[in-house]
Amino acid sequence: MDTDYSNQENEDKEHMYGIRKITYWKKYGVKRFPYRGKRKYTPLVYQSDDGGIVISNDVFGLTIRQFERIYKDCLDRRKTHENWIMNLRYPDKASNDYLEYLNSCTDCNKEHLCWTKNDSIENHFVKHLIKTVGTEIDIRKRQLLFILHDKICNANDVDITQISSGSLAEGLNLPGSDVDIMYVDDAVNITRIEKNLIHPVQRTELVMETVTDHPGFTRLRLIAAGKMGSNFISKKCTVSTKAGLYLSTTIFLNQMKQGNTHADYPLHGPCISDAAQTTDYAFCLRSKYFPYNAMPWVLRYRRQWPSDVTIDMIITYGCLLVPTGPKSMPDCNLLWRISFSVAEKQLVHSFNFTQLLCYGLLKLTLNRSVNTNDDVKDLLCSYFLKTALFWVSEEVDIDTFQLPKLFICFSLCLNKLISWVNNCYCPNYFIPEHNMFLGKINQYNNKSLLSVLNSIKYSGISGLMQNLFHSYTCNISCYPPYSETREQSILMLDFLFYRISQTMLYSTEIILNLTKHYKVLTFIEFLQSSESSTFTIDVCKFHYATISLYAAQLLPPPKKINRNYNIRTSYHRHLQNGIQRDAVTGWLLYASFYYVTEQFNVTLRLTEYVLSQCSPDMVFLYKYSEADKDNYRHMVHYSMPLNVKMKTAVVDDVMYLQHSSLIPKELELEVEDTYFKTSPIIIAHCLRFLCYHHIGDTFNRQQALRQLLLPRAVTNSVLSNSLTLIGVCSEINGDKDIAFHCYDKALQCDESICRSAERRKSRLLNI
Repeated sequence: MDTDYSNQENEDKEHMYGIRKITYWKKYGVKRFPYRGKRKYTPLVYQSDDGGIVISNDVFGLTIRQFERIYKDCLDRRKTHENWIMNLRYPDKASNDYLEYLNSCTDCNKEHLCWTKNDSIENHFVKHLIKTVGTEIDIRKRQLLFILHDKICNANDVDITQISSGSLAEGLNLPGSDVDIMYVDDAVNITRIEKNLIHPVQRTELVMETVTDHPGFTRLRLIAAGKMGSNFISKKCTVSTKAGLYLSTTIFLNQMKQGNTHADYPLHGPCISDAAQTTDYAFCLRSKYFPYNAMPWVLRYRRQWPSDVTIDMIITYGCLLVPTGPKSMPDCNLLWRISFSVAEKQLVHSFNFTQLLCYGLLKLTLNRSVNTNDDVKDLLCSYFLKTALFWVSEEVDIDTFQLPKLFICFSLCLNKLISWVNNCYCPNYFIPEHNMFLGKINQYNNKSLLSVLNSIKYSGISGLMQNLFHSYTCNISCYPPYSETREQSILMLDFLFYRISQTMLYSTEIILNLTKHYKVLTFIEFLQSSESSTFTIDVCKFHYATISLYAAQLLPPPKKINRNYNIRTSYHRHLQNGIQRDAVTGWLLYASFYYVTEQFNVTLRLTEYVLSQCSPDMVFLYKYSEADKDNYRHMVHYSMPLNVKMKTAVVDDVMYLQHSSLIPKELELEVEDTYFKTSPIIIAHCLRFLCYHHIGDTFNRQQALRQLLLPRAVTNSVLSNSLTLIGVCSEINGDKDIAFHCYDKALQCDESICRSAERRKSRLLNI
């Protein structure tokens, strides 16, 4: 073969028509493989002895085999370092992208199923834990639910930001988990260095002062009061010292408590708890600057976790300042705790599934093993356990956190905790100089706690299972099969949504501002179009329906609609959207609309429909028992969309806004100062009574009043308001003694006293 001729021909083709030949190597960036054949020869095709075809010098075939070998090696390396690669690809795993990956990924599920077929105690341990904590998809859906919830709450363009925090927002829905909501005043600007200000300033200006004796705490000195004013801070919150005006945590908390709608709510540390003590509200300030004494955390040596992207997000956000001082100094009211709650939530969102399970296992151990011992109860808190997990995750290789090694990961965290208790020193993850055990664990009580922790350590995986999962027996063959079902996880997510639906932030400014409502509605429409999950789209629809009902009540009085087509159209559009909220709320406000427009027969038909829908088996939004959950399972099918399930089996109180355009004229006193919530059945019978009163139907009016006077199960939050409504109807009917009794009883309720009851009672006495 004349190879010189071939080379000459190629060179001629390279410069043909003045265009230089571009090889495939350069065009596609393909690297040359170490090829064993003679590259200068072309493949030869000839017939073999048996009649087949033989290709010699097959460049293409050899290249394919070479590629397959390299690709297989790449897959093996990826499998070995899967957790590290996933952390790089999805630094924030509480995202729609990662949830879509979980739903479509089959490789990780195959690996999990392959391992769970193993009939070992470790296998059963993980199965029990997943059944309690949830699958990774369950956890990620919970995280996304709270993220979506906060986005909608913060779309109102008000200088208060709502942040969901705590283990529920982190994705762990365990027994006893509370809802934690943080409100941040965005009208306050906090800096690390005092700067020259040009007066007047727009925002309230504060400076953080480092406290050397108390790492993890700071003083806040007032530099200038903002022109805009602050939602949380006034000059009454300050204490004058020689160095200037400083914010007092005690005065700040008391002011927040008095400004809250329910001033009788108890204080729980730096938070205000609701009456049932299931939701904690914390009022905070934010510094956009990362604290100086936390800067070493940024440069600290670590393995693969957390990723650089997560670290950058944490630095960019800064920190929060919470109104509470060191536990070792209970009387100190000038020190504010530096809180990294947002950073910690971002860190938990970056956890892989094994890290999340380890977190849940630590919390279960605290609740079911440590705190059952009266000698050490309340010495440890879940925050200490989460801190231990943070330190361990940073110190070990991320590939340590795999399902087969779950108990090893738990043991590492437990050992870390034992060493801290032994030394009476728990270093804060961001500021290690801050000993979080101060005021809680010392040389006098640590021995008892060490004894409990060591007993957990030496009992091994079998003993831990017996303590945490009481149904477990050491005989593995008798162990019940893993029974986590899709139906259970979907229904649990439904009830979590129902539970947190009440925590929407609707301040007076938001509720009474129609423009802000329209802005939120537009934002929800955008969210709906960008979401891919059916559940999250349905959550958006619920909030859209709720805000539509509020918007309808801020329109001009309905009596003017005959002269204004746009107002009439807006009423019907908002009220029809509101019907999608639950089984009755939207219909009752629609009935109120027809009552105010004096279409009494339509109101009667709508209230009759509502009363036919209200059955005792229905679930009350955010107020339900285990029996209610069982009824819910029988009334709906898990495959139904969330909105269909709510319209079938969920009811809620009816809320009239302050100065609502839909409130009956006879009840205008109830919305003179604030909003008014009442039981759906009570307002339905009340509207029927008022309709029959205007029609002049005495018989049916008396029937409606008798229905109102029947004893009913009404939630404590609206009991006082419901009694007041019964009193108003009795007074209209001429039964002044019954009305007086109702007003008096309304004033004696334990929770949420109706503001108009006192005035109505006084008027009755003066007649």
